[in-house]
Amino acid sequence: MAEKTSRSSDDGVGSGSARLAAEPHAPVILSNEPGSFAWGVLAKRHPALIQQVRDAFPYGPRQHEALDALLDEITNGVIKPLAPSEPDHGQWSAWGRKHFGRSWFDAPFLWAESYFYRRLLGATEYFGTSPWQGVDPFAPFKRAELRGTAVDEELRALDALADAPADERATALVHASLWGNRADLGFRVTEGDAAAGGANDGLVADDSAVLWQLLPAGGGATVAVVADNAGRELTPDLILIDHLLLHRHAERIVLHVKPYPYYVSDAMTADVVDCLRRLAEAPGEAGGISGRLWDAMAIGRLEIRAHPFFCAPLPYEDMPEDLREEFAAVTLTILKGDLNYRRLVGDRLWDATTPFADCTACFPGAVAAFRTLKSDVIVGLEQKALDALEQSGAAWRTSGTHALIQVRP
Repeated sequence: MAEKTSRSSDDGVGSGSARLAAEPHAPVILSNEPGSFAWGVLAKRHPALIQQVRDAFPYGPRQHEALDALLDEITNGVIKPLAPSEPDHGQWSAWGRKHFGRSWFDAPFLWAESYFYRRLLGATEYFGTSPWQGVDPFAPFKRAELRGTAVDEELRALDALADAPADERATALVHASLWGNRADLGFRVTEGDAAAGGANDGLVADDSAVLWQLLPAGGGATVAVVADNAGRELTPDLILIDHLLLHRHAERIVLHVKPYPYYVSDAMTADVVDCLRRLAEAPGEAGGISGRLWDAMAIGRLEIRAHPFFCAPLPYEDMPEDLREEFAAVTLTILKGDLNYRRLVGDRLWDATTPFADCTACFPGAVAAFRTLKSDVIVGLEQKALDALEQSGAAWRTSGTHALIQVRP
């Protein structure tokens, strides 16, 4: 491994220099500090994931050799570019020009994670013309989770909310969507299930009142929801979307998903369909929700989009103009999950009391972050709350036991 330099002033993935200039002591997170969370992802989680993918499919010698080579590269070698024959070779060549030939641990954490998943797809021949083209290497994990008993219990709980007051139901559904982010298959590869807690037990910031102020019933809002994980997170996301549409907090919702597999459990269009079918199979309230969402898609009140930027190793500061215009035109964008948060505020070692509004100034339009904490990045905390968290002795930033709802109108 190259000489340890855990703090860097160059993220190498875009133009995002304005934020660094404003906060010169917020270095980009690297993975070259042994024992750090980022180091553990590259050193432990990624090798374990390669083995899980290998075991999940009857791949042939060519795929096994490619997976072996990737494992050796990420643990002992240097970052190699995509082959010229790969369809996105040119794009990744531009994104990685400052990182190729270096240790994986010395590249920015966000970039290295993203490139690992792109390389894993290449090793399993997801792209190209082989018989494995388009086969999601993470599909068995997603399907097993969606069919699990935990989802049965969560869907049954909807029936208890059926007669609750609208505001109580709304709060419960927001918390379900928020804490559903704990259901992250990549996180559980090495961390295990996060400890359960009450809806409010681990909230380190809660701007949900501002959220509802932006989305009054009958206000004619258009909302963008940028999904994170499939399965047990996407299901409560869809249930919340149904509530927003049913009670006219939104007249139209655009659900943004990934265009191809990414970060193990990230949601694609196929995962939305699987969740809707899972809801339809359930008794009680769940089946009605599926039917309403199905109908909403038929008339255009709910639309799915899959922009390629959502699989790029870039912060939202560097989003393309077409996506920027789209987010600028909606009433509110809700970003789900840890990765979207890192991309929103920048994957840097911010002072945790840095205002959320300052770190999201580059985002066009009002934005809300629903996030379970599973990486080091965090901003927008009150000093008193931060002191209490730091004094607790818990790994509150990375354990998945704490969460936040932050909104910038």
